[in-house]
Amino acid sequence: MIDHGRRATVVRVSAVGAGAVLTAVIPLTFPADGGASELDSVVSEDTVSPDLAQVLVTPSDAPVVIALLLAACAWFALRRQWWQAVTMLVVPEIALAVNTWLLKPLWDRQMADHLAYPSGHTVHMVAVATTFACLVSDLRARIVVATLTVFALIAITPGMAELGYHRPTDVLGGAAAAASMAIGLCWLADALRARYSA
Repeated sequence: MIDHGRRATVVRVSAVGAGAVLTAVIPLTFPADGGASELDSVVSEDTVSPDLAQVLVTPSDAPVVIALLLAACAWFALRRQWWQAVTMLVVPEIALAVNTWLLKPLWDRQMADHLAYPSGHTVHMVAVATTFACLVSDLRARIVVATLTVFALIAITPGMAELGYHRPTDVLGGAAAAASMAIGLCWLADALRARYSA
C-alpha cells in the first residue's frame, strides 16, 4: 500500500506533468500562420454579444484577480499561517512572469498586437485559484475553488474570443500552464519549508 506522502508525490508529479504536456501539445494544433485551429472553431467569435463578452471576461480582469489574490493572502495571514500567506502572494506572480517572459515568446502566437498563447489573464486567474487550493487544508474550500474556477473558464472563453483578446486554445493552454506551474511551485515551497523548519 502506498503511504500518504508517496501518494501525494505521485498526484503532484502527475498534475504538473499533465499540465506541462497539455501546454506543449496544444500549439501542435495551430496552423502554420498561428491563426485559429480546428479546436478554436468550437467557440466562434460571435457566440456572445460584445456587451455580454465584457461581463464574461470579468473574472480574469487584473483588478479582480489581484483582489482575489490579496483576499487569499489575508485568509492565511488572519490564521497566522505566514508561510502560506507569503507563498500565496509569490507563486501566482512567478507563474505570470514565466508565462509573460518565457512561454509567450517561446510559442510566439500573434493576435492583433500581442502574443496570445498562453493567455496571461487566464494564467494569472488560474494560478491564484490553484495556489489557494494547494495551500488551504479544508477539502470543501478546495472543491468550491475548483468548481468556481471551472465556471470562470467556461465564462471567459467565449468572452475572450468575441472581444478578440484570445482564442479558446489560448485559454485552455493558459489554464494548463498555470495549474502546472502553481502546483509545482507550491510543492517546491513546501519542500523548502520542511527543509528550513527541520
